Amino acid sequence: MTIEKDFFRQVMGQFPTGVTVVTTAATEGLSGLTVNSFTSVSLEPPLVLICVDLKSHTLPFLRTSGFFAVNFLTSEQEALSRCFATTSAERYEYFCHAPYHSAATGSPILDGVLAFIDARIVAEYPGGDHAVFLGQVEAMGTEGKVLFLPDAQRANSTLTEWEEYNSSNTHS
Repeated sequence: MTIEKDFFRQVMGQFPTGVTVVTTAATEGLSGLTVNSFTSVSLEPPLVLICVDLKSHTLPFLRTSGFFAVNFLTSEQEALSRCFATTSAERYEYFCHAPYHSAATGSPILDGVLAFIDARIVAEYPGGDHAVFLGQVEAMGTEGKVLFLPDAQRANSTLTEWEEYNSSNTHS
């Protein structure tokens, strides 16, 4: 059975998803792209997954850096989402003029996001016209607060927010 690409895209467009901007920093510089193919994979260890078009400008940056950050945008950041979805010089040369700070891995965290996940790439798989990246969470946060650091970093930190968060929330 042959599936028409445009119809497949139309059908998949009926499924509501969140919009994220995936960012990375490599020796070539900063790069980012708008991604809606993002999901959590595992709690132990904490793993996330992103899918990136094989023609994406950001793909070689991800492969070189070995890290990425997933930025969960607010409704006020629609312009950033649109910019990181384009093939413009503004995106490639100026990182969409987006203010940011660096995560533990060096990946850019866009200022003002709802939350972020900073991940180390542990595997890459072929996925048709996309590359599927599996990332182990190194840090994550919300509204400027880091909620999780890996054991090695947590041992050297006075930050106990993750433990406080974990003990005050019940997960099923």
